[in-house]
Amino acid sequence: MPKKPTQVNLALQGGGSHGAFTWGVLDKLLEDGRLSFPGISGTSAGAINTVVYADGMMNGGPDGAREALHDFWHKLSLAGQWSPIKRNPLDMILGNWSLDKSPGFHINNLLTQSFSPYQLNPLNLNPLKYLLENSIDFERVRHCNMTKLFISATNVETGRVKVFEHHELTIDMVLASCCLPMQFQAVEIDGTPYWDGGYMGNPALFPFYESTECSDIVVIQINPIERKGTPRTPQEITDRINEIGFNSSLLKDLRSIEFVSRLIKKGVLSDKEYRDNHIHIIENQDALIPLGVSSKMNVEWKFLQHLRDIGRDTAGSWLEKNFSSIGKKSTVDLTTMFNDAPDKLAKKEHG
Repeated sequence: MPKKPTQVNLALQGGGSHGAFTWGVLDKLLEDGRLSFPGISGTSAGAINTVVYADGMMNGGPDGAREALHDFWHKLSLAGQWSPIKRNPLDMILGNWSLDKSPGFHINNLLTQSFSPYQLNPLNLNPLKYLLENSIDFERVRHCNMTKLFISATNVETGRVKVFEHHELTIDMVLASCCLPMQFQAVEIDGTPYWDGGYMGNPALFPFYESTECSDIVVIQINPIERKGTPRTPQEITDRINEIGFNSSLLKDLRSIEFVSRLIKKGVLSDKEYRDNHIHIIENQDALIPLGVSSKMNVEWKFLQHLRDIGRDTAGSWLEKNFSSIGKKSTVDLTTMFNDAPDKLAKKEHG
C-alpha cells in the first residue's frame, strides 16, 4: 500500500511574474508526491497560483494541477506579447532579465506617478480578468474538497486584511488580491473597495490555525526580507519600501508564532489549547535578487521558464534537506531571526 502523503499547509507570497518561481516549487512538490496540502493561503500572484492549482487538482489530480499551472503561465506570457513593457535589445543580447533600461517600463512609471488609474483607465479594463475567465473554472474551485483555500486582499476603507475562503471565491476576489492601487482601480466586492493583499497579508497565516489540523506551514517566499546596501535612486527607494511593506505582515505573523512557541516551551501556555506550529521557508534570494525588482513585470516565456526552473531546483534541494523534519520541528530558526539582533546589540552595549 502506498504511503500516505505528509501534510503541510502552503503560504504563497505575491511578487508579480516572480510568482513563476512559486509555480516551479509547486510543480516539483506535486511531481515528488510526498506532500499533500490541506490548506493554501495565497496573495496576489500567490492567489493566482492557489486557484489555478485548485482548479487543476479538481480536474485531474496532481498531474492536472501541474498542467494547469503550466498552461496558465504560458497564456500569461502570450497575453504579454503586446505589452510595451519589454526588455531593450541590448539586455536581450546580454541576457539581463531586468526592465531597468526599458523605455516602456519608465514611461509606465512616469504615468502612474502622475495620473491615477481612474484617469488613465476610466473604462477599468484589466487584461488579467480576461485571462482568469478563460483559464479557470471558478465553480470547480469553489467545490474544491481536498484543500481549503484562503485568498487575502486589503480593505481600502479599514486598512485590514480580508481573507476570502474557497467556497465563496470569484474572479473579483482574486483580482482584488492582485490590485496594485497605482495600476488598477480598486476592486469592489459587495460595495467594499479592495487593494492588493500584500499590504496586510502576504500571505496570511492565521487562517490555518483553526481551519486545518496540520501544524506545519511552508512559506514559499518571493520578496527578499534582507537586501544589502542603501537604496539611493528614487526607483531603488520605492522598490525597497514596497519590499519592506509587502513583507511586514508575514514577519508579524512569524513573530507571533515564535512568541507562542516560546511560551509553550516554557509552560506558560498549554499545548492543549495552543498549537506549536512548525515553520518552513522555501526561498532562493541568491537567484532572485540579482534579477532586479523591475523584472517582476517581465512576462517573457523564457523568463517565466527560467523562474520555474529555479523554483523546481530550489524545492528539490529543500525536500532533500528538510523532508525528514516535517511534522517534527521547524526548519527555520525563528528565535534567531527575531532575537539575534537585539542580543548582539545588548552584548555590544555591555561589552
